[in-house]
Amino acid sequence: MKLHLLDRSSVANTSITVSQNNYKNFLKVWHFHEELELVYIIKSTGTRFVGDSIEKFEAGEVVLIGKNVPHMWLNDEVYFEKNSTLTAQAVSVHFKDNFVGQEFLSLPEMQPVALLLKKAAQGIKFNQIKDNIKNELINLHSLEPALKITRIIELLCKLEQQQNYTLLSSNGFINTFHKSENKRLNIIYEYIYQNFHTQISSKDVALLVNMNASSFSRFFKTIHRKPFTRFLNEIRIGFACKMLLENKESITSIAYACGFGNISNFNRQFKIIKDESPSSFLSQHRKHF
Repeated sequence: MKLHLLDRSSVANTSITVSQNNYKNFLKVWHFHEELELVYIIKSTGTRFVGDSIEKFEAGEVVLIGKNVPHMWLNDEVYFEKNSTLTAQAVSVHFKDNFVGQEFLSLPEMQPVALLLKKAAQGIKFNQIKDNIKNELINLHSLEPALKITRIIELLCKLEQQQNYTLLSSNGFINTFHKSENKRLNIIYEYIYQNFHTQISSKDVALLVNMNASSFSRFFKTIHRKPFTRFLNEIRIGFACKMLLENKESITSIAYACGFGNISNFNRQFKIIKDESPSSFLSQHRKHF
Protein backbone atom coordinates (compact mmCIF):
# COMPACT_ATOMS: atom_id res chain seq x y z
CA MET A 1 0.00 0.00 0.00
CA LYS A 2 1.45 3.33 -1.04
CA LEU A 3 0.93 6.07 1.51
CA HIS A 4 -0.93 9.11 0.16
CA LEU A 5 -1.34 12.61 1.55
CA LEU A 6 -4.96 13.65 1.01
CA ASP A 7 -6.32 17.17 1.07
CA ARG A 8 -9.34 17.12 3.38
CA SER A 9 -9.67 20.91 3.64
CA SER A 10 -13.15 22.27 3.03
CA VAL A 11 -13.91 23.68 -0.41
CA ALA A 12 -16.62 25.78 1.27
CA ASN A 13 -14.02 27.54 3.44
CA THR A 14 -15.39 26.10 6.67
CA SER A 15 -13.43 24.75 9.63
CA ILE A 16 -15.43 21.51 9.73
CA THR A 17 -16.28 19.11 6.91
CA VAL A 18 -19.02 16.53 7.41
CA SER A 19 -19.49 13.74 4.87
CA GLN A 20 -22.16 11.07 4.76
CA ASN A 21 -20.71 8.26 2.67
CA ASN A 22 -22.82 5.60 1.03
CA TYR A 23 -20.72 3.72 -1.51
CA LYS A 24 -20.19 0.17 -2.73
CA ASN A 25 -16.97 0.19 -0.69
CA PHE A 26 -14.75 2.60 1.20
CA LEU A 27 -11.80 4.38 -0.38
CA LYS A 28 -9.11 1.74 -0.83
CA VAL A 29 -6.24 4.12 -0.10
CA TRP A 30 -3.68 4.05 2.71
CA HIS A 31 -3.54 7.76 3.50
CA PHE A 32 -3.09 10.58 6.00
CA HIS A 33 -4.09 14.24 6.24
CA GLU A 34 -3.65 17.28 8.47
CA GLU A 35 -7.21 17.14 9.75
CA LEU A 36 -8.40 14.98 12.62
CA GLU A 37 -11.08 12.52 11.57
CA LEU A 38 -14.09 11.35 13.58
CA VAL A 39 -15.75 8.35 11.94
CA TYR A 40 -18.97 6.51 12.69
CA ILE A 41 -19.38 3.28 10.70
CA ILE A 42 -23.10 2.94 10.02
CA LYS A 43 -22.94 -0.11 7.79
CA SER A 44 -19.89 -2.09 6.66
CA THR A 45 -17.34 -4.72 7.62
CA GLY A 46 -13.68 -5.24 6.87
CA THR A 47 -10.25 -4.45 8.23
CA ARG A 48 -9.23 -1.16 9.83
CA PHE A 49 -5.62 -0.01 9.48
CA VAL A 50 -4.52 2.80 11.84
CA GLY A 51 -0.77 3.29 12.12
CA ASP A 52 0.54 -0.19 12.90
CA SER A 53 -2.84 -1.42 14.17
CA ILE A 54 -4.70 -3.95 12.05
CA GLU A 55 -8.13 -4.98 13.34
CA LYS A 56 -11.45 -6.16 12.06
CA PHE A 57 -14.16 -3.50 12.03
CA GLU A 58 -17.94 -3.69 11.82
CA ALA A 59 -21.02 -1.48 11.90
CA GLY A 60 -21.47 0.68 14.97
CA GLU A 61 -17.89 1.62 15.73
CA VAL A 62 -16.81 5.20 16.41
CA VAL A 63 -13.15 6.11 15.91
CA LEU A 64 -11.21 9.35 16.35
CA ILE A 65 -7.95 9.64 14.40
CA GLY A 66 -5.37 12.38 15.00
CA LYS A 67 -3.77 14.55 12.34
CA ASN A 68 -1.28 12.96 9.96
CA VAL A 69 -1.97 9.45 11.26
CA PRO A 70 -1.94 6.95 8.35
CA HIS A 71 -5.16 4.94 8.14
CA MET A 72 -7.55 3.04 5.91
CA TRP A 73 -10.82 1.15 6.19
CA LEU A 74 -10.52 -1.83 3.83
CA ASN A 75 -13.78 -3.62 3.11
CA ASP A 76 -14.01 -7.40 2.99
CA GLU A 77 -13.41 -9.01 -0.40
CA VAL A 78 -17.11 -9.66 -0.94
CA TYR A 79 -17.66 -5.88 -1.26
CA PHE A 80 -15.48 -5.86 -4.38
CA GLU A 81 -17.24 -8.72 -6.15
CA LYS A 82 -18.80 -7.72 -9.46
CA ASN A 83 -22.41 -8.47 -8.50
CA SER A 84 -22.20 -7.42 -4.88
CA THR A 85 -25.18 -5.44 -3.56
CA LEU A 86 -23.45 -4.55 -0.28
CA THR A 87 -22.88 -0.91 0.67
CA ALA A 88 -20.43 0.87 2.95
CA GLN A 89 -22.04 3.67 4.93
CA ALA A 90 -20.31 6.04 7.34
CA VAL A 91 -20.26 9.58 8.69
CA SER A 92 -16.85 11.26 8.53
CA VAL A 93 -16.06 14.54 10.24
CA HIS A 94 -12.80 16.34 9.45
CA PHE A 95 -11.45 19.27 11.44
CA LYS A 96 -8.06 20.69 12.39
CA ASP A 97 -6.84 20.56 15.96
CA ASN A 98 -7.07 24.37 16.22
CA PHE A 99 -10.53 24.67 14.64
CA VAL A 100 -11.70 26.72 17.62
CA GLY A 101 -8.36 28.41 18.23
CA GLN A 102 -5.49 27.40 20.49
CA GLU A 103 -6.51 29.91 23.15
CA PHE A 104 -9.91 28.25 23.49
CA LEU A 105 -8.38 24.78 23.86
CA SER A 106 -5.99 26.20 26.46
CA LEU A 107 -8.84 27.18 28.76
CA PRO A 108 -8.93 25.11 31.98
CA GLU A 109 -12.42 23.84 31.13
CA MET A 110 -11.17 22.54 27.76
CA GLN A 111 -8.13 20.67 29.03
CA PRO A 112 -9.89 17.28 28.97
CA VAL A 113 -10.81 17.80 25.31
CA ALA A 114 -7.26 18.96 24.50
CA LEU A 115 -5.99 15.73 26.10
CA LEU A 116 -8.46 13.70 24.03
CA LEU A 117 -7.15 15.27 20.82
CA LYS A 118 -3.63 14.44 21.94
CA LYS A 119 -4.56 10.80 22.58
CA ALA A 120 -6.09 10.70 19.10
CA ALA A 121 -2.53 10.66 17.75
CA GLN A 122 -2.69 6.88 18.33
CA GLY A 123 -6.24 6.53 17.07
CA ILE A 124 -9.04 5.96 19.57
CA LYS A 125 -11.81 3.38 19.20
CA PHE A 126 -14.70 4.16 21.54
CA ASN A 127 -16.46 1.06 22.79
CA GLN A 128 -20.16 0.81 23.65
CA ILE A 129 -21.05 4.29 22.41
CA LYS A 130 -24.62 5.29 23.21
CA ASP A 131 -27.14 5.74 20.42
CA ASN A 132 -27.67 9.41 21.16
CA ILE A 133 -24.05 10.18 20.23
CA LYS A 134 -24.37 8.15 17.03
CA ASN A 135 -27.58 9.97 16.12
CA GLU A 136 -25.91 13.33 16.73
CA LEU A 137 -23.16 12.33 14.31
CA ILE A 138 -25.73 11.29 11.68
CA ASN A 139 -27.60 14.60 12.02
CA LEU A 140 -24.48 16.75 12.08
CA HIS A 141 -24.46 17.42 8.32
CA SER A 142 -27.89 19.12 8.44
CA LEU A 143 -26.83 21.80 10.94
CA GLU A 144 -25.87 25.35 10.08
CA PRO A 145 -22.07 25.92 9.99
CA ALA A 146 -21.92 27.77 13.32
CA LEU A 147 -24.02 25.11 15.03
CA LYS A 148 -21.71 22.39 13.67
CA ILE A 149 -18.87 23.95 15.63
CA THR A 150 -20.77 23.96 18.91
CA ARG A 151 -22.08 20.44 18.29
CA ILE A 152 -18.58 19.10 17.58
CA ILE A 153 -17.36 20.64 20.85
CA GLU A 154 -20.27 18.97 22.66
CA LEU A 155 -19.50 15.63 21.00
CA LEU A 156 -15.82 15.84 21.91
CA CYS A 157 -16.81 16.61 25.51
CA LYS A 158 -19.05 13.54 25.57
CA LEU A 159 -16.39 11.34 23.98
CA GLU A 160 -13.80 12.58 26.46
CA GLN A 161 -16.00 11.24 29.24
CA GLN A 162 -16.10 7.73 27.76
CA GLN A 163 -14.25 5.33 30.02
CA ASN A 164 -14.37 2.38 27.65
CA TYR A 165 -12.00 3.02 24.77
CA THR A 166 -9.01 1.46 23.01
CA LEU A 167 -5.87 3.18 21.75
CA LEU A 168 -5.17 1.61 18.38
CA SER A 169 -1.67 2.31 17.11
CA SER A 170 1.48 1.78 19.13
CA ASN A 171 3.04 4.84 20.69
CA GLY A 172 6.36 4.01 19.05
CA PHE A 173 4.89 4.11 15.57
CA ILE A 174 3.14 7.44 16.06
CA ASN A 175 6.05 9.12 17.84
CA THR A 176 8.37 8.41 14.94
CA PHE A 177 6.07 8.85 11.95
CA HIS A 178 6.61 12.61 11.70
CA LYS A 179 10.31 12.82 12.57
CA SER A 180 12.96 13.99 10.12
CA GLU A 181 13.53 10.39 9.10
CA ASN A 182 9.92 10.02 7.97
CA LYS A 183 10.82 9.62 4.28
CA ARG A 184 13.00 6.65 5.15
CA LEU A 185 10.38 5.32 7.56
CA ASN A 186 7.64 5.66 4.94
CA ILE A 187 9.66 3.40 2.63
CA ILE A 188 10.10 0.89 5.45
CA TYR A 189 6.43 0.87 6.50
CA GLU A 190 5.14 0.69 2.94
CA TYR A 191 7.38 -2.29 2.19
CA ILE A 192 6.37 -4.09 5.38
CA TYR A 193 2.63 -3.58 4.78
CA GLN A 194 2.94 -4.77 1.19
CA ASN A 195 5.11 -7.79 1.93
CA PHE A 196 4.48 -8.95 5.52
CA HIS A 197 2.80 -12.09 4.13
CA THR A 198 6.02 -13.13 2.38
CA GLN A 199 9.38 -14.26 3.72
CA ILE A 200 11.10 -10.92 4.27
CA SER A 201 14.01 -10.12 6.57
CA SER A 202 15.58 -7.06 8.14
CA LYS A 203 18.33 -7.35 5.52
CA ASP A 204 15.74 -6.98 2.73
CA VAL A 205 14.37 -3.80 4.29
CA ALA A 206 17.84 -2.44 5.08
CA LEU A 207 18.77 -2.59 1.40
CA LEU A 208 15.74 -0.45 0.52
CA VAL A 209 17.03 2.43 2.64
CA ASN A 210 20.73 1.94 1.82
CA MET A 211 21.73 0.68 5.25
CA ASN A 212 23.69 -2.38 6.27
CA ALA A 213 21.84 -4.97 8.33
CA SER A 214 23.43 -4.14 11.69
CA SER A 215 22.92 -0.36 11.30
CA PHE A 216 19.31 -0.90 10.28
CA SER A 217 18.66 -3.17 13.26
CA ARG A 218 20.01 -0.54 15.67
CA PHE A 219 18.07 2.23 13.89
CA PHE A 220 14.80 0.29 13.98
CA LYS A 221 15.16 -0.82 17.60
CA THR A 222 15.98 2.74 18.73
CA ILE A 223 12.79 4.04 17.09
CA HIS A 224 10.36 1.26 18.03
CA ARG A 225 11.99 -0.03 21.20
CA LYS A 226 11.65 -3.51 19.80
CA PRO A 227 13.54 -5.56 17.20
CA PHE A 228 12.41 -5.54 13.58
CA THR A 229 11.38 -9.20 13.83
CA ARG A 230 9.04 -8.48 16.75
CA PHE A 231 7.46 -5.55 14.88
CA LEU A 232 6.98 -7.69 11.76
CA ASN A 233 5.46 -10.54 13.76
CA GLU A 234 3.02 -8.14 15.45
CA ILE A 235 1.82 -6.99 12.02
CA ARG A 236 1.47 -10.61 10.88
CA ILE A 237 -0.38 -11.70 14.00
CA GLY A 238 -2.70 -8.70 13.75
CA PHE A 239 -3.67 -9.73 10.24
CA ALA A 240 -3.96 -13.36 11.34
CA CYS A 241 -6.50 -12.28 13.98
CA LYS A 242 -8.54 -10.59 11.28
CA MET A 243 -8.51 -13.79 9.18
CA LEU A 244 -9.39 -15.94 12.18
CA LEU A 245 -12.42 -13.78 12.90
CA GLU A 246 -13.54 -14.08 9.29
CA ASN A 247 -13.52 -17.86 9.79
CA LYS A 248 -12.79 -18.59 6.12
CA GLU A 249 -9.50 -20.47 6.44
CA SER A 250 -7.96 -23.09 8.68
CA ILE A 251 -5.40 -22.00 11.26
CA THR A 252 -2.64 -23.68 9.25
CA SER A 253 -3.65 -21.87 6.05
CA ILE A 254 -3.77 -18.57 7.90
CA ALA A 255 -0.30 -19.14 9.33
CA TYR A 256 1.19 -19.48 5.86
CA ALA A 257 -0.95 -16.67 4.41
CA CYS A 258 0.47 -14.28 7.03
CA GLY A 259 4.08 -15.09 6.22
CA PHE A 260 5.01 -17.76 8.74
CA GLY A 261 7.08 -20.60 7.35
CA ASN A 262 5.62 -23.24 9.66
CA ILE A 263 2.69 -23.70 12.01
CA SER A 264 4.82 -24.20 15.14
CA ASN A 265 6.46 -20.77 14.75
CA PHE A 266 3.07 -19.20 14.10
CA ASN A 267 1.62 -20.73 17.27
CA ARG A 268 4.67 -19.68 19.28
CA GLN A 269 4.59 -16.06 18.06
CA PHE A 270 0.81 -15.86 18.51
CA LYS A 271 1.20 -16.97 22.11
CA ILE A 272 3.98 -14.43 22.74
CA ILE A 273 2.04 -11.49 21.26
CA LYS A 274 -1.56 -12.33 22.24
CA ASP A 275 -0.85 -14.38 25.36
CA GLU A 276 -3.09 -17.15 24.09
CA SER A 277 -3.14 -19.73 21.32
CA PRO A 278 -4.87 -19.12 17.97
CA SER A 279 -7.54 -21.69 18.81
CA SER A 280 -8.18 -20.08 22.21
CA PHE A 281 -8.40 -16.64 20.59
CA LEU A 282 -10.87 -17.98 18.07
CA SER A 283 -13.10 -19.70 20.61
CA GLN A 284 -13.16 -16.62 22.85
CA HIS A 285 -14.16 -14.29 20.03
CA ARG A 286 -16.78 -16.64 18.59
CA LYS A 287 -18.82 -15.98 21.72
CA HIS A 288 -19.34 -12.42 20.45
CA PHE A 289 -20.19 -13.26 16.83
